[in-house]
Amino acid sequence: MTATAEAGFTEDGLLGGAVRLRQPRGGLRAGLDAVLLAAAIPVRPGQVLLEGGCGAGPVFLSVLARQPDLRVFAVEREPALAALARENAAMNGVAHQVTVIEGDIADPALLRDLPQLDHAFANPPYWPDGSAPPEALRAGATHHGKGPSLGDWAKALAKPLAHRGSLTFVLPASRAAEAAAGLRAARCAEVFFHPLWPRAGQAAKRLLIQGRRGGRGPDRLLPGLALHEGDGWSTAATALLEAPRPLSWR
Repeated sequence: MTATAEAGFTEDGLLGGAVRLRQPRGGLRAGLDAVLLAAAIPVRPGQVLLEGGCGAGPVFLSVLARQPDLRVFAVEREPALAALARENAAMNGVAHQVTVIEGDIADPALLRDLPQLDHAFANPPYWPDGSAPPEALRAGATHHGKGPSLGDWAKALAKPLAHRGSLTFVLPASRAAEAAAGLRAARCAEVFFHPLWPRAGQAAKRLLIQGRRGGRGPDRLLPGLALHEGDGWSTAATALLEAPRPLSWR
């Protein structure tokens, strides 16, 4: 990762350099969550996607690096980050495929005019107020405070989804039940849980959770992914971090 000359920002590479990302030096920075969430979206050519709370754009850019033939809508409430997401889309040559919508995901009018969507996804704010980090942008990205709940996020993102469209979150494992309830309330059932184990044999701290709009099949708890082996990343995690590849939901 190399820093740009401009103070306060770095220009970084994700997925082995497949994605270039300009992002704040001191705010919430793209990392493992963004890469794994992007890998978890089951895209096919020609599909239409929606990301909630896109930040500087690492997730949608990583999805586009894996499947370039997509149309993306992305919502971001912080004006500075929305502008940065547009800049990053242009820097990666996909500005013509990406529409960044500035606003709050809880605004019912915000997504009213979207086309029917195939997939929606987010890394929503997940901690209550009380332990917020000092950086305003980081706090807004990780602490929901009085903002939308997980159920609100699910409801807003699910509404434009086509039948069988997917809705995917990455979250702390401690919020699995709340997220699953939110998905079901938004008519995204057939919930799949994909635990992210720090190491084999250790309790999962984070997980990917995905529901299908109008789904009627059983929920499934998948084997998940062990992130570390020995002194470094596991072989499976390394494969996802170093190049644009899909994560298996089996």
